[in-house]
Amino acid sequence: MDNKVELLGYYGSDEVIACSAWTSTSRDLTDEKRGRIQRLIEMLWVNGHETPFEKGTVHFLVDTDIASHIHLLKHRISSLNAESARYKELKEDKYYLPEDWEGIEFSDDSVDGLGHITCDRVIVNWNDALDWYTQIGNDLYHRCIADLEPVLGRKRAKESARFFKTYNSQIQADISFNMRSFANFQKLRNSEHAQVEIREIAAKMLELVENIEGNPFKCTLEAFKLTREN
Repeated sequence: MDNKVELLGYYGSDEVIACSAWTSTSRDLTDEKRGRIQRLIEMLWVNGHETPFEKGTVHFLVDTDIASHIHLLKHRISSLNAESARYKELKEDKYYLPEDWEGIEFSDDSVDGLGHITCDRVIVNWNDALDWYTQIGNDLYHRCIADLEPVLGRKRAKESARFFKTYNSQIQADISFNMRSFANFQKLRNSEHAQVEIREIAAKMLELVENIEGNPFKCTLEAFKLTREN
C-alpha cells in the first residue's frame, strides 16, 4: 500500500500573516497595503522575522510507514497524533513496499543466507522478501498478543507485542504545521538528500498546499522558495 496524504484543512493566508506583522503599527487594511503584502512577506522571511508565519496553519492526514513517521516527529511541528499500538491492537496490517525494489533479484547467495529460516513461498525479488518478512512479523504480533494477554494483561501484551512490527508497517497520523514549521520540514525533507519515502510525503503536502482554492499562501510559498518553479 502506498503512503497517502490528505489535506484536512488550513487556517490563515498571506493576508493573515501580513496583518500579524502589521499589528505593531496598524492592522487596518487598505488597497495600497494589500498591494504591499508580497513585498512585506518576502522582507519578513529574508530578514528572519519568522513569528508572523506561525499564524498560518496547514493540517494533513497521512498514512505513513513507521520510518517516515519517525522523520515527521523530528521537526518543529505544531501538532502530531497517530495510531498507537500501545493503546490498541492494530487489526489492519497495513504496510509499505518500496517501488524501487521491484525487479531487484533475490540472489541465490541471499537465499542461502536465510539459514534456518523456513520460507514456504517463492522469493523472486527483494520486494517479495520484504512482503514475506512483514507478513511473518504481523502474524507473530497477533499471536504474541493472544498468548501474552492471559499472563501479562492486555495493556502489556499490546505494548510489547509491537516489537514484531516492522519499520514498513503503516499507521495513520494527524499532523499540522504552522507555516514556519512547514518551511523547515520542506527544506529538509523535500530534498534530494532525504529518504525517498519522506520526500514523497513532503512533495505531496506541498502540492496540496499549492493547489488550495484561491492560493491563499502564494506569497508565503514564494518567499520560502518552495514552489516547484523554484
